[in-house]
Amino acid sequence: MLRCKEMDGVLVVDKPEGWTSHDVVAKVRRLVGTKRVGHLGTLDPMATGVLPLVVGRATRLAQFCMKGEKVYDAIVRFGWSTTSYDRDGEPTSAITEPVIDRDVLARRLEQFTGLIIQTPPPISAKKIKGKPAYQLARKNIPVELKPVEVTVQSIEPVHLEGSEARLLVRCSAGTYMRSIAHDLGQALGCGAFLKSLRRLASGEFTLEQAKTVEQLEALAKEGRLREAIIPAARLLPDIPSECVDPLTVGQIRHGRDFRVSPFRARGYAKYVKAVTPDGELVAIGKAKLPNVYHPFLVF
Repeated sequence: MLRCKEMDGVLVVDKPEGWTSHDVVAKVRRLVGTKRVGHLGTLDPMATGVLPLVVGRATRLAQFCMKGEKVYDAIVRFGWSTTSYDRDGEPTSAITEPVIDRDVLARRLEQFTGLIIQTPPPISAKKIKGKPAYQLARKNIPVELKPVEVTVQSIEPVHLEGSEARLLVRCSAGTYMRSIAHDLGQALGCGAFLKSLRRLASGEFTLEQAKTVEQLEALAKEGRLREAIIPAARLLPDIPSECVDPLTVGQIRHGRDFRVSPFRARGYAKYVKAVTPDGELVAIGKAKLPNVYHPFLVF
């Protein structure tokens, strides 16, 4: 298999069902030929869809990329709850076949929008005294996770039939769709769990940009994997760019402050991207004085 030269940017993968996020990272490391690959927020093995991976020097941008809004297409099955809050768990309540009323569901969904307090599932990657909760849960060690604040911008019932509802959800990073399904079942008094989940978007990255594992393998064999990489300079579209000349590039790489044009209509920006005329990201600068930035991250 042909290996590409080192690349810096984001590779958006359409994660297949049954793979962990770490499985995908390991696969891409082999395809790209570097260990410098990380994910921007995990997906459960059951889930599919958008899994952005930072590659090469772009791994340093992860702190800026992980807070974006998520969009999910979820199917919730009503009738009983499970240990894992999804279809892979063991039932924890009597199994029933309720018929959910659309109006009742719409009213209940209202309590899951806005800023809400959510308790993560007991089988999750949340750590308790340094150990993931799922490791403790599988050893039958009681797990008590602290509730956290998350924001659900919208949650819309797309389709409802019998005891299943398909929901379109826009939410903040850190929101557990399994918890929403479980808590919704508790609110309706019949129990519920997450039957399927597909992530349609993660921050600025969408399903339209994603490649399947099979597509990535084919590109790698042809030596064209670079075509799937979103270059580092194109990331973080909300951060304005400043074109810098070779002299300024050298100064930035030595940690010196750099000036930006006072005539560009950017207003006050906490950060700017220093980019060469060829489109290479040189650094992320942090505001120090008006129109003066200090290299915060240098590439």
